Amino acid sequence: MENELDALEGKLAQLIQVSGKLRAENQQLRQELAHTLSSNRQCNDKVEIARARLTKLLGTLPENLS
Repeated sequence: MENELDALEGKLAQLIQVSGKLRAENQQLRQELAHTLSSNRQCNDKVEIARARLTKLLGTLPENLS
């Protein structure tokens, strides 16, 4: 009976350790995701600004260049 309790205690300690590691990893992944989403929004904003500038430039070109 004592051996079974010791084994259970060891397994519980491992579970607690793994749970803590997973919690830390999840937090890190959340931070990375937030950073990536922010970078993605910035890139999309830059693309939209470039698209608007190109559209404006295309509007200033004459219809026939010949």
